[in-house]
Amino acid sequence: MKKLFTPGPLNTSAKVKQAMFVDVGSRDLEFTNAVQEIRSHLLDIAIVDKNNYTTVIIQGSGTFGIESIISCALKPNDNLLILINGAYGERILKIATTHHIATEVLRFEENELVNPTIVEDVLKSQPHITHVAMIHSETTTGLFNPIATIGKLCKQYDKTYIVDAMSSFGGVTMQVEENNIDFLVSSSNKCIEGVPGFSFAICKRESLNQCEGNSPTVSLDLFEQWKGLEQNGQFRFTPPTLAIMAFQQAISELVKEGGVSARELRYRNNQQVLLKGTRAMGLEEYLPQEIQGHIINSFLYPKQPNFNFDRFYKKLNDKGCVIYPGKLSKVNAFRIGNIGQLFEEDMNYLVKCMIEVFEEEKIVVTA
Repeated sequence: MKKLFTPGPLNTSAKVKQAMFVDVGSRDLEFTNAVQEIRSHLLDIAIVDKNNYTTVIIQGSGTFGIESIISCALKPNDNLLILINGAYGERILKIATTHHIATEVLRFEENELVNPTIVEDVLKSQPHITHVAMIHSETTTGLFNPIATIGKLCKQYDKTYIVDAMSSFGGVTMQVEENNIDFLVSSSNKCIEGVPGFSFAICKRESLNQCEGNSPTVSLDLFEQWKGLEQNGQFRFTPPTLAIMAFQQAISELVKEGGVSARELRYRNNQQVLLKGTRAMGLEEYLPQEIQGHIINSFLYPKQPNFNFDRFYKKLNDKGCVIYPGKLSKVNAFRIGNIGQLFEEDMNYLVKCMIEVFEEEKIVVTA
């Protein structure tokens, strides 16, 4: 079995896979109970008061969830400030532009955090802004943006706050309510270690109620999706039944592991094992350590003319290790994820394989 050193889809446990072996109907009691259980557990992971927040599950990838919220949360006269320091912030801008939503954009370098001081200056000087959107774990590089600090500003200036926590939710303790987040989006195939098939939104009920009648689409209508789930526990359209059953099992395994804090500890240890090996090889990390998250790392191409990423990738793949190409706009890099059903021995194996490929390619390593 190949090991996926990616930010998702990622390796899942045998029991998560087994949960998909039995077909269930979309109206079966077993399935509707699983949906409601998942919705409740996600609120526990988000650390919110269930009287104030609710969960909406949306068929499709994480981008479907983002588009559902961006297209539904803003009314015609609203204005969205998008904080961008990577490709996934740019994707939010593309969604907003496609839906003809008025936007303001603050861009930062890909190796810099969103700067709260600059954000506050914009919120002070442009009171027409009603909503703020940003990425937590910007998977372009692996940095963690300061969602708590931006959340305080959104509360201070009375802005609706949208957070893309796609690759971090479930892998880092996140105080959604304390951080004043109105809408947080993630997906089934990230740190909770399920399989692809749906995204989900943790929504402040007050803010979700403001979405009624706003949607320009039928299938991505966030409010109507929530209303259906609340009324009878069923989806308006065909749900990803097997992915839901797998996710129910994945949540139970998260609890058994010791919750988010224990999973975060495992991911952090994976990262440390990886970095010990890559630093010994002489590989250079793209981000400074102080802003690097523990979900995924970006590494610059070795400064040797015989390094060819496509050959490097294929040879690692042949050894059962799947990594990610880079997505940086100005430099060449590749990415390695630390999440999913990966453990210390897997990270050591990856480093061993990387060293072997470097030797085959006659790329000098310092180890």
